[in-house]
Amino acid sequence: MGTVWFILVALMIAVYVVLDGFDLGAGIVQLLVARTDRERRQVLRSIGPVWDGNEVWLLAGGGTLYFAFPELYASSFSGFYLPLMMVLWLLILRGISIEFRNHIDSLVWKPFWDVVFGGASALLAIFFGAALGNVVRGVPLDGANEFFLPLWTNFGIGRDVGILDWYTVLVAVAAFATLMVHGALWVALKADGELEQRARKVAQAGWWSLLPLIVAITWSSFAIQPRLGASFGARPWGYLFPLLAVAGLIGMRATARQSLAPFLCSSLFIAEMLTSAAFGLYPYVLPSNTDPRLGLTVYNAAAAPYGLKVGLAWFIPGMLLTTGYFVYTYRSFAGKVSLEEEGH
Repeated sequence: MGTVWFILVALMIAVYVVLDGFDLGAGIVQLLVARTDRERRQVLRSIGPVWDGNEVWLLAGGGTLYFAFPELYASSFSGFYLPLMMVLWLLILRGISIEFRNHIDSLVWKPFWDVVFGGASALLAIFFGAALGNVVRGVPLDGANEFFLPLWTNFGIGRDVGILDWYTVLVAVAAFATLMVHGALWVALKADGELEQRARKVAQAGWWSLLPLIVAITWSSFAIQPRLGASFGARPWGYLFPLLAVAGLIGMRATARQSLAPFLCSSLFIAEMLTSAAFGLYPYVLPSNTDPRLGLTVYNAAAAPYGLKVGLAWFIPGMLLTTGYFVYTYRSFAGKVSLEEEGH
């Protein structure tokens, strides 16, 4: 049952990054592609009906961690306390920037919240990327499954690591570039006219920055975390995941002149990159960078089997309802955005 819940958590995280990733990316590119207040409203209108709903998957993932892997939840939420509080504040700032922007018609008020929206979105992408880097690299767990990480130390890879080092910063930059491209493709899909064309140009320019970053993090990940090479060597069928990620990356470029296809290829790329990382780390949910025997796995971090079985019986209908809601919402707001109605 631990493996089943590992797959479900990995799936929810991938869905969250794909869905909330495009509205984070829209915030990143807003000030780059939107030249007028009308165009900035178009960007906000493109994510307005869905941005808060997308974050449901983050809440679901956190709740599932608490239920299925309580040891992981306790260890990671205490060890990563500082960055988690920073992420919480960024989520709050981003939410209120969207809701507060149009409350006052002022030459200062709207630009201020536009900057807050863009800055919070960019920092969230960077923090989420750094978090992924920390999980892949491992943390200094002790025998009591506890650890503490300062924000940074010497930016080196070793026992005395911080949340930020050269590897986690590299992954953070790659995450920023990935979500920037993802968001630009979403804006291009939902907008029209000059805004659509500028968004496509940003996506195409960002695509070229992704190539060296993906090569760099792939090489460094296998060099830093031996578990990755061992997992793919023991189960070669897992190479399907990175191959699909490569297909998505190439597809973004090959279908650049189309409307929906580049965004779907970007979604495939993100989902398969995360799936590749999860596959490579399994059965670890939080590796130790000091002693592999101290790492948390699906076996020593999971809840009791009976509780996992009962939870699965409730989880399946709940997720079916959630999925149905999301399908309905996205179908209802399909097509190009319009500013004829009141709202963002």
